[in-house]
Amino acid sequence: MADPARARKVAERIKVLVARGLETLVKDPRLGFVTVTDVRVTGDLQHASVFYTVLGDEADRAASAEVLEAYRGRLRSAVGNGLGIRLTPSLEFVPDALPEDAAHLDDLLRQVQQRDAELAASRGQSGYAGETDPYRKPREDEDTRDGPG
Repeated sequence: MADPARARKVAERIKVLVARGLETLVKDPRLGFVTVTDVRVTGDLQHASVFYTVLGDEADRAASAEVLEAYRGRLRSAVGNGLGIRLTPSLEFVPDALPEDAAHLDDLLRQVQQRDAELAASRGQSGYAGETDPYRKPREDEDTRDGPG
């Protein structure tokens, strides 16, 4: 098992090499605007999961996924040449759910902000649940009963 610091360094290097390989090796016009967001390497440096995003709609994402699978061997060769370690890790391309998660969080924050505005508006229209001054005070009729007599 490799040192975690070494695994991180190898993952960062793979990220750079795959991005460079996408620019230079892949000549398929179906490949959309792909961004490599993260690479995770197993502890034994045998397998690398490459996370990526594609700018565009679902058809662009599907076409880019096909191209990445088709060019996986060439990209692995480029990674092996650039890494200089004994065993080249196998590559797995995983679409990153980060943009969808971010959009979902934006929607949730927008809903919370709308509810806060509704709550603030309802606060302005509401009054006290009881009396305006909840503290006990002596009543005037009690003062007259306690007097002489």
